[in-house]
Amino acid sequence: MVSDRKRCNSVGGDAQPVSRSMTSRVWWQFAVLLMILALPCAGQDAASQIQAEAGRLQESLKERPVSDPGFPDASAKVRDGLQEVMRGQSEGKLYLSLEKLGQVTDLLYGVRDMAEKADAVKSGLPAYEAEWETVSLKLTAIDQQAGQKDWTGSSVAVQALSETAQSMTVPLLEGARGFAFAMQPKDGLFNLGQAEGQAEFAAFCATLQIPRKGTAYPLRSLLPEIEALQENANAAFRPPRSIDLHTLFMSLNSALKQSRELDATKAYAGALYEYLYAVGFYGMLDTKAPDSLQQSALKSALAAARQRLDTSARDDSIAELFLEKAEAQVAHLDGSAPSGDDWRIAKVIIEQVFPAYFALDKPLAAQKRASSKTIDVTLVRWPYT
Repeated sequence: MVSDRKRCNSVGGDAQPVSRSMTSRVWWQFAVLLMILALPCAGQDAASQIQAEAGRLQESLKERPVSDPGFPDASAKVRDGLQEVMRGQSEGKLYLSLEKLGQVTDLLYGVRDMAEKADAVKSGLPAYEAEWETVSLKLTAIDQQAGQKDWTGSSVAVQALSETAQSMTVPLLEGARGFAFAMQPKDGLFNLGQAEGQAEFAAFCATLQIPRKGTAYPLRSLLPEIEALQENANAAFRPPRSIDLHTLFMSLNSALKQSRELDATKAYAGALYEYLYAVGFYGMLDTKAPDSLQQSALKSALAAARQRLDTSARDDSIAELFLEKAEAQVAHLDGSAPSGDDWRIAKVIIEQVFPAYFALDKPLAAQKRASSKTIDVTLVRWPYT
């Protein structure tokens, strides 16, 4: 199916005078080239690059604070998030701080579009369509640059973050237009900004200088594991738990959907990243906060996991990302005490996400053939995010 963005950018028919759309395309390609040239040079290490990007966003926030009635604390959240990025770098949590940078970029760009473009689209849908086309052209150029990255020899965790961010740009872009048409033009601005933020974060990841540690991780399709987890999630989606844990089920289903779509495009690093998040969300359905004795055992398990990854002879950087997350849950970078939910998250990562990751070294057995018996199937409409 041809996406709206592709249709918007297509040029058909006989040769004609240069249109405003074509002029905009040339301008955005030039602007994106300038943006890429302005990114940290190849000689910088990844930590310096991430710190420089966080610093750039901090300066941007000072110069243009974000404020919108729908997100009254947006500036504070972005500022706090960027401070987390900086603290993560100082603590050596490279991948966790990079992931956080992507989340902050998403929020900043989304709220900024709502705040700064509302007046530009208040005249109606034609004004919104013009703004949408401008962003679409820019994202096409950014996607082309990010898509040319050769990940051979690079950290698979950075590849996963880049693939995941890049895969979100088109759905966000199309969703933005849907909100604008179904509601009001201004309601399509947040997703429009998010799409731009995700595209720029994907391109930034492609510039990072993080060499692969050891041998390459054996990326492959995870479809059997994704389908098995989906079956477990479907079985768990029953009242009252489906009602009480509605938000958690939404996150679980969203991660499974994202993993499946990435897998279908052979973006296997991103698919693995999202699959492990889905494993974590599924584990949170039943996991209780550990008591004091269990907390002590969990700390020992975290230390053992750290030792295992530090001595690994292959690129286990995706597992490293989740381990950094677990470590940060029980030892907050800002010095505050962990909550019961923090302990639960760390417990799920160690007891379920890690085993699921290493179990992928041995693919699931071929799925059994479907039975010839007829069965009754109840269809449930899942709440997509």
